[in-house]
This record gives sequence, C-alpha cells and structure tokens, in this order.
Amino acid sequence: MESFLSLFDPGTKPKAKPSKRRCDSFEENGNILTSFGSTDCQNVSDGRENLPPEPELGNVEYKLKLINPSTTRFEHLVTQMKWRLREGQGEAIYEIGVEDSGLMRGIHRAEMTATLVTLNEMAERLGATTMVLREMTVANGKIANTVLVRKIPDDQQMLQITVAVMGNADVGKSSLLGVLIQGELDDGRGKARLNMLRHLHEIESGRTSSINHELLGFDSNGNTINYQEGTPETICELSSKLVTLIDLAGHQKYLKTTIHGVTGYRPHYLMFVVSSSTGFTKMTKEHLTLALALQIPLIVVVTKIDVTSTAQSKQVIVQLTDCLGTYNKRIARLNTVNDIITASANQPNESDIPVVFVSSVSGIGIDMLKKLLFLLPPRLNLSERQRLEKEPLEFQIDETFRIPEVGVVLGGLLTQGIVTEGTSLLLGPFLDGSFKPVTVKSIRRHKISQRQVKASQSASLSLDISVDARAGMVLISPFTETISCTYFQATIIVLYHSTAIRKGFQTTVHIGNVRQTATVHQILPACRSLATNDQATVVFRFITRPEYVKVGSRLLFREGQTKGFGTVTKVYKSDLESTQVFSILE
Repeated sequence: MESFLSLFDPGTKPKAKPSKRRCDSFEENGNILTSFGSTDCQNVSDGRENLPPEPELGNVEYKLKLINPSTTRFEHLVTQMKWRLREGQGEAIYEIGVEDSGLMRGIHRAEMTATLVTLNEMAERLGATTMVLREMTVANGKIANTVLVRKIPDDQQMLQITVAVMGNADVGKSSLLGVLIQGELDDGRGKARLNMLRHLHEIESGRTSSINHELLGFDSNGNTINYQEGTPETICELSSKLVTLIDLAGHQKYLKTTIHGVTGYRPHYLMFVVSSSTGFTKMTKEHLTLALALQIPLIVVVTKIDVTSTAQSKQVIVQLTDCLGTYNKRIARLNTVNDIITASANQPNESDIPVVFVSSVSGIGIDMLKKLLFLLPPRLNLSERQRLEKEPLEFQIDETFRIPEVGVVLGGLLTQGIVTEGTSLLLGPFLDGSFKPVTVKSIRRHKISQRQVKASQSASLSLDISVDARAGMVLISPFTETISCTYFQATIIVLYHSTAIRKGFQTTVHIGNVRQTATVHQILPACRSLATNDQATVVFRFITRPEYVKVGSRLLFREGQTKGFGTVTKVYKSDLESTQVFSILE
C-alpha cells in the first residue's frame, strides 16, 4: 500500500538525472502535479537501466543500433517491421539503444542519428511514418530513444479505436469529454457538458441518460484534431488516428442503458471516471465491478483534482488499490510521458491499470490523457479483423429511428462481415420468431455517408421499407441460419446475491445488444440453488419474445443487488426442442 501512496510524494522516487528539457512540476491546492505542454517533454531522463526482455509476439521491437545495414540485412529489417506493424494493427514501438535482453545500454548521439535515418528509410519502404516519443540519457552521455512507427492499413482511412466512458453520476464524465472534443476548458458550472447532452431533461438535470458518440482525432504527430477544426467529416479527413468516445449514463436508474451500451458496442477500452471530491460511492463500486467483469482493458481517470486536497487524492488511490486488488490488478499512476509510453506499450497487459488525474476546469492532466489516447494501440489485430470480415454478415441493432423522407434508420455495430449499399439482408427476430427481407439503402458512419462498413465498426443503416424494428434485433445474411430462441443454456458465476438463486428467479439478461428479462428455468444438476461465488450451468427462458443468441456469446445478468456473468453454451432453436430436452433432464 505504501508504494501506491508514495506516488503522491515525488521525494520518495529515485532522483532523475538532468536532461535538456524537464517537465514543470507545481503544487495546486496541496496537490503535487506534473504539467506537460504541447511539446510533450520528449527529452526525458529517468535513470532506468533496463526493460523487460523483448517479447516474441506483439508490436514492440528492441534494437541496439541500425547503422549502414547491408542490402540483405535491410530487407530483413523491413520484413521484421512489417510483421511488428501487423501485430500492432498499424502501430509498432521501437526501443533504440536497448538489447534483446532488455538491457538499456544506450548509444552515442551520432549513432542514434544514423539509426533514425535507417529506421525512417525502413518505414518509407512500407509507407509508414516515424515519431520519436522520448529520449533518455543512460550513462556516459549515451542515449536511448523510443520511436513510434505508424502505418494506416491499405483498406482504412485511419487507425480507429473505441473508448466507452463509464462512472457514477456527477463525476464529470460529460464535462471531461466536452473539454476533449471541443478544446475549451469547463467554467466549473457545466458549460463543457452542454455539447454532449442530447435531450432537454439531460440539460435541465445535468445528467446523461442516453448513449452518445463523439469523435477525437490525432494527426501523425499526435496533435489533437477536434471540433475546433470543423465538422466530423473534417476530423476524419485530417486524422491519422480516430478515437470514438462513447458517453454512458452514470445514475443508478439508467444502469441498464449503461450496461447495454458497453455490451452492445463492444468498446476496445473502458475509461472509468472517479471524482476525487466524492471518492468511491456505492454506485462507483457497482460500475467498477461491472467494468472488471466485462474483461475490457481499463483506464481510470480521477477528475476534479483542482478542488480537492492531497488527503482526498490519497484516499482515492487507497480505495482504487483495495478494489482492484481483489481482481489481482494493480494501479499504475501516470505522472510522466515515460509512464504513458510504458503503459501503452504494455497493452494488452491488463494487470496494470493506468490512472490519470485531471481537471476539466484548470486543464491539469488533460494533455496527459490526450497523449494516452493517442498511443493506445488498436485491440483487433489484422488476422482477427480479416477473419471477421470473411464471416457471414451480422449487424446488431442498438437504436432505431424514423426520419422524414428517409424512412427507418438502424444504428448499431457490425460484428462480422462487410455491408455495402444495396445489400439484401434479413431483419429479425420479430415477435413470432420470423425474419423479414430488407435492403440497405444508404450507410452513414461518424455522421458521414459511406459506401461500405466492415466488421467491428459501428454505423447507421437506412432501409428500403418501413418496418417495426427494435433494439436487440439483428440484420443477418440471407445465407445465415435464422436463430430465434426462447430458451438458452449458459455457464455462469454469481458475483453477488444476498440469499440463494433458485428455479423461477427472474433477472435482466444482457447478451450483446440483447436486453430482456429472463427466468431461471433449470439449474444443472437439478435441485441446486446458487449463492455468491457459485458456478453452475443454467437454462434461461426469455419472458417477452424470442431473441437472436449465439453459442459463445458473453452474458451479463443483474437484478437489484444481484449480479453475475457467464457464457452461452447452448441455444434451443425451438420450444419443442427445449421441451423434449427438459423432460429428459427432469
């Protein structure tokens, strides 16, 4: 515990060696904080002597130096860089001046200059760009550099990641996102969040009740491109990396909507926001438990540090440490650019949770957060993305609209396949379990017209006919089996329940974009009851209507204080089939 608390006391850290440019530290309201300008303090010296051994897989490569390689050696290096870029979905991190064992030997500046020239030539061969993220003085005047190599895949306009923002009400989620996407600080009275709210009652109460999508772009040098640059189309045109930020509701009465947003849109990362003034509340713990149960890489952002004392900030660290410790996770406070580079390079190492302290009013930590978002690697590697694109089309519907002169518009996530204008699909399941043929008339993504959308991308599709669609339905290929089930089987674990779960227990089940009340029809083996931390195979029955459920889908259920998760193991495609199976079990 003391090691985490010492993060607030720079005096407990090893003294850094002098460097040419230093980051300015200052104290505000008793908090010792670090401020970074747009130059990002690239010349950093932390006295670090070694790194972990070079990983065989992933997008991180160690090189001591690259000076005048032979033609054969150069071609091998280019092939190696191409492989690292494929592993990182278009991004690779090169540690120069470091041996494969992780020993940071460093090289002389003239050698570094020649090495960077070679690295640039390698990148140019692949149509990639390079950017020096940091420079460290090692020993005897020798230096080591960390270089980001980035190449936008040939079939994409830019690299893209999705970050869902989650946390309790009144912690400043919408205000923080408003500052990020608008580029203007909050006035302390909610000015920044007005750009994020969609409904009148949200503006009147100051609380988000719906799911909102916004864009934050970065150019190849890491400069922010937001709505100060113009429209969403402009942001997409100027960005080499695009971050889609999903603003989720925080109040308890909107918890089902929040869970639906996370399970339906499948974000690559979860940004969990905590207020340093209120600390951990009951709902904060509830949200954090759900975030960890979903097994999505987590980033913690602590807000409102401009109005809190050192004691309050330390208390948040203690609470975070205790809560995450039960899940075998540790916090990693990001104080410097070095910390951010290390945190992003270690993804998807999900045992260390990055923590950033920010203020939407004073701007403290905002640049640190932007730097982290810029360096976060895409989660879906090239081979996985290509595999999903070859699968039969499946579009999960999360929102439905009726727009005059346009017709029915469906918003959601394309989980697999590729959809283009004019594609013929099946929509369902309807109340009777049937699917109806429809045709995609037009496509919009990021509020821009598109000709096609690929797997793992969210979009809005307009249909050629008027139909009563709802959230939870799917659009599938006409060549896909139309699964419409009322009963399904899942292996679950109960995170918490005050008494015992028995046959007949009702709960709200979330499976992807599906959200419906279901009854526990069977607990296998029979005559069992389930308590906290128990695991079992359970047969659920949807109460209202049949749904499209696939084997292997992740399941989350919640009712009051009861919560648990699991995986779908079997789908009963008809009531007759389920009746026959259950009669045998009984």
